[in-house]
Amino acid sequence: MARSSSLSEAEAGITCYASSSLPGFRGVLKHRYSDFIVHEVARDGSVTRLTSFDLPDECVDVKEEDKAAPSADADHSQALESFRALFGDADCDALKGLLERVSGGGESDVSPVILSPDADKAHRSEVHNFFKRSFKFLVTDTVEHSDGVKRCIRVRLGSGAKEGRSGGGRSGGGRGRKRKNMGSSDWRDDRPFDSRGSTTWPNHVGKFLRFHLYKENKDTQDALGVIGKMLGLQSRSFGFAGTKDKRAVTTQQVTVFKVSANRLAALNNRLYGIKVGNFSYVKEGLVLGQLMGNRFTITLRGVVAESEDIIKPAVEGLGKNGFINYYGLQRFGSGAVPTHLVGAALLRGEWKTAVNLILDPREGERDDIREVREHYKEHSDIDMALRNFPRHLVAEKAILQCLKKLPSNYLQALKGIPRTLRMMYVHSYQSYLWNHAASIRVEKYGISQVVEGDLVYSKEIPPSKATSVDTSEPYDDPINSSDIDLCSEALPEEIIQNAKIVDSEDLLKGVYSFEDVVLPLPGSQALFPGNEIAEIYHEMAKKDGISLTENAHGVKEFSITSMKGGYRRVFQRPIDFVWELMTYTDDTTSLAETDLDILSGNKPTASKEVNEPKTSEISGSQSHDCKLAEPLDSSMPSNVTGLVENKSIGSSDMLASKLAIKLAFTLPASSYATMAIRELLKTSTSVTYQKTLDC
Repeated sequence: MARSSSLSEAEAGITCYASSSLPGFRGVLKHRYSDFIVHEVARDGSVTRLTSFDLPDECVDVKEEDKAAPSADADHSQALESFRALFGDADCDALKGLLERVSGGGESDVSPVILSPDADKAHRSEVHNFFKRSFKFLVTDTVEHSDGVKRCIRVRLGSGAKEGRSGGGRSGGGRGRKRKNMGSSDWRDDRPFDSRGSTTWPNHVGKFLRFHLYKENKDTQDALGVIGKMLGLQSRSFGFAGTKDKRAVTTQQVTVFKVSANRLAALNNRLYGIKVGNFSYVKEGLVLGQLMGNRFTITLRGVVAESEDIIKPAVEGLGKNGFINYYGLQRFGSGAVPTHLVGAALLRGEWKTAVNLILDPREGERDDIREVREHYKEHSDIDMALRNFPRHLVAEKAILQCLKKLPSNYLQALKGIPRTLRMMYVHSYQSYLWNHAASIRVEKYGISQVVEGDLVYSKEIPPSKATSVDTSEPYDDPINSSDIDLCSEALPEEIIQNAKIVDSEDLLKGVYSFEDVVLPLPGSQALFPGNEIAEIYHEMAKKDGISLTENAHGVKEFSITSMKGGYRRVFQRPIDFVWELMTYTDDTTSLAETDLDILSGNKPTASKEVNEPKTSEISGSQSHDCKLAEPLDSSMPSNVTGLVENKSIGSSDMLASKLAIKLAFTLPASSYATMAIRELLKTSTSVTYQKTLDC
């Protein structure tokens, strides 16, 4: 029987509104993926857009041998026959299998190949040189056999080093190091790979190519996987500041180590739903969290309300009054088992329960995947499940691969999941507690004032002295981002500005407002409020059989006490907020310009009315630690190109027309645009509920 995976907003602790007195209305979110446009905001406040396909002024010459190097999906039959003569049939067949797996795009399944033992050092050198000439996308090194005496050559797919997994770079785990314990039973290749890029690179040019990645209806890892396959690189060779929504049109910065701009630009004619441009060479690669926020352009279609007298106050209320800064439902898994339940099982030390929650069938999943889960649950056929699970189910495949080697060792199987993903389960439980505590805080004390015992960011220490704590480990491994999505980002930092508990003296001075109020994500370095809100955390955790102050099972990484923790603002206002009221007749028509539309000169056609709140209303709402100043979105014209006719929405003259609202605003990296939309519509943002509207 399939496990229900539909988590309601109430179950996730999302129950309150900042402007509960303002009525909502009906509107459909993400009817088309182009209705959700995201532009990354860099740390310097600039908005990342695709504006040019031109190559940079710097010229990077590549050797002819580099230009001629075949890609992973080229025809290697001739090179394989040469290798067969060099090393024999068995090793040639093993190499052929590796090439087939690489060509198939299954990066997560591409295990290295260990060639037959070879005591002849000169012959080993000949083999290394052969791979340099014929398979530049592969890396070879010499390793020790499990007997500790023999020497073997290991062949693996080239990819980013440890830094390269989030920013591209070199690592100390490169070629030439001797590896011990290489036997198939106990050897695990989880060390960083080389990311050598071009063998020739001019000293005056930055070693990282930075470019703008534009993608439509694809998640970040899939898009980079496509590009990487064409370049002969793994997707983790690329550095980026955060993962972006899949069902959206997004633009973000990406870096890659020692790849020339002309190689990347040449891919544009072969890429579908993906474009790259705005190339430049820089000294450092990007790492996760290196962004200020995101600029959203969101179109709500099928808007239904009694009159514009309801719509206008509601939209302007969002811009002025903001929203409760909840973690959205994406944080807890969309289309997957609620991740906080897995996190709770890990914190209790119930390893088998956690494994079953991840592997068991669940409702709302694709039929073919669900059938694989049901077959595995009934027959425990690991090989069948590994063959049929798609590559994006990283956690499931990692668990099964470990259970195949070590049956019933559920803790070790969980540790087989990439660390950043397995820790996401625990962070999801922290977020679950935070949401519930935020709702109780708002229900009990409202949003108009600070009360004694509240936690706030201290104003006694300037922002430059603030420290930051990672409330979650940044993703540096491919994950199923359609199932687990933090917001528009993957795990940004929560900022700690010397948080303090408000006392009576602070209240008399009146220096703090509700916008300063924060709540903790539990951890060893995070304070709890000095009032009854603190008890909410402990009471909820106790009901789940979890201690926030003790490690009950001895496994450090699955304990709240071993995590630093952090803080998150309870309240958030959208920044640089503008909106339009529009009419349209064709559901397939795009109502907002994408970067590609602007480059090609295509413009959507619709009647619209621009509504821009006064600057003073918006600029005053910015957070103390946020400077996301940005002019009007280029897809939001400053001139009024047409006005909605001054007729009742229910008028018979407009029956053929439909109403839409287009919003543009900026949010810090840790805030969810879906929670802003929830505040506006006063309806659930769950996928299940949205499907009832989109029909």
